[in-house]
Amino acid sequence: MPEVLEFKLPDLGEGLTEAEIVRWLVAVGDVVAVDQPVVEVETAKAMVEVPCPYGGVVTARFGEEGTELPVGSPLLTVAVGAPPERNSAGTSEGAGSPDAGSSEHSGNVLVGYGTGTATTRRRARVRPAAPVSAAPAPDPAAPAAAVTEDAAPAAATGPVPVISPLVRRLAREHGLDLRELRGTGPEGLILRVDVESAVRAPAETPAPAARVAQAPAARTTGAPAGERIALKGIRGAVADKLSRSRTEIPDATCWVDADATELMAAHAAMNAVGGPKVSVLALLARICAAALARFPELNATVDLAAREIVRLPEVHLGFAAQTERGLVVPVVRDAHRRNVDSLGAELARLTEAARTGTLTPAELTGGTFTLNNYGVFGVDGSTPIINHPEAAMLGVGRIIPKPWVHEGELAVRQVVQLSLTFDHRVCDGGTAGGFLRHVADCVEHPAVLLRTL
Repeated sequence: MPEVLEFKLPDLGEGLTEAEIVRWLVAVGDVVAVDQPVVEVETAKAMVEVPCPYGGVVTARFGEEGTELPVGSPLLTVAVGAPPERNSAGTSEGAGSPDAGSSEHSGNVLVGYGTGTATTRRRARVRPAAPVSAAPAPDPAAPAAAVTEDAAPAAATGPVPVISPLVRRLAREHGLDLRELRGTGPEGLILRVDVESAVRAPAETPAPAARVAQAPAARTTGAPAGERIALKGIRGAVADKLSRSRTEIPDATCWVDADATELMAAHAAMNAVGGPKVSVLALLARICAAALARFPELNATVDLAAREIVRLPEVHLGFAAQTERGLVVPVVRDAHRRNVDSLGAELARLTEAARTGTLTPAELTGGTFTLNNYGVFGVDGSTPIINHPEAAMLGVGRIIPKPWVHEGELAVRQVVQLSLTFDHRVCDGGTAGGFLRHVADCVEHPAVLLRTL
């Protein structure tokens, strides 16, 4: 008899607790090799292909495309040592072959994620190749009370079966007691859908009347219907981060117009000599790194628990990138150690990864300062919201010809508006103004910074 191993959604790291199935890469009956990608999921930070650490025949999948699963939910089961079955190309292979059916799992760790701790290996009943279920199947080892229809709600004492902070927050916002809910996830795990169902529950359902009364009026009083767009994935992550930034950070914004004529001339001259093209964004990134070296107060974060300002030794420069999936902020590591060429190459690589949805969570986290070039949208100015938990963000508007007094005479010059939003806890206006003035001076006279470390 083949051994059937269950592969669960691994811990994707970076505080992520759930992921949405975007596309299955294998079907029931396919032969998979060790570490072969089996499903593409979308987290709040990136699109990820998840490899299976087992080799064998896929006997079941859990979740339709579009289903959101918490970490630890079953993804699929694999029969190790099963008879030859078809693979995704329609040919037959031996599941017991060294490439596809080894009884050992790889133990490999996903770069930036981790399969080793979240994937367990145990015997399970071979499931028939049935249509994919729309929700994770209950664990056969779970207590009957956790999976039967007439099971009682969670006990009033003991730990609440919730692993997602988003679920806890949603319940708190709607006044729901999680101990009164029965989870539909594996081993009675309470999912977001369980909380949302309780919020929407009409008065005649078994849900307590008080719980229904606490649901938002738009859900219960017949408010005008409209298109509802779920705040999940990247959009949900952005909403949470921006809300937290506005709630926690006492920000202020200052701005200045700068004559970027010399910057644009230097940009043209650098690209006229051959070699890799240098972008204006790379020049601005180099200027940011130089300014942060002079004003380290802005390369910082605030530790609220310790009531301390933490000045950071490395500059990991984030830059805002608009994609079809929403706004993302890839991070250039060690920007202070890079010259313009290195910055340009890394910015180009991360921008392409953002467009194709292949950024890893590690490439989207850990920033210490953000550069936001909103000029690409054809606007001059903005008041950026700080990318929590950072302390500042530099905004750059479009560079366009404008009347400007140059050397005592009116002339047409390339002018850009620069804005700095900063956390007023880490510094006062003098420091922020000094940083912004230094950036503007470098934009107006960039020669001393070009192609230097």
